[in-house]
Amino acid sequence: MIAWRKSSRSGGMSDNACVEVAHLGSSIGVRDSKDPDGERLGFSSQEFGGLVARIRRGEFDR
Repeated sequence: MIAWRKSSRSGGMSDNACVEVAHLGSSIGVRDSKDPDGERLGFSSQEFGGLVARIRRGEFDR
């Protein structure tokens, strides 16, 4: 069984509008929490780490 988890910062979201991540063998999976059976994205650990670093730097802020 895959253990999907979401950020502790999304705990107060009543509409479940967030993403979840899981270790999928040698990759990291990402899915929409509102559609757990839908499409999933897969990243290598290095790619996912790079994505997280860019998010933390605010590169995707509006």
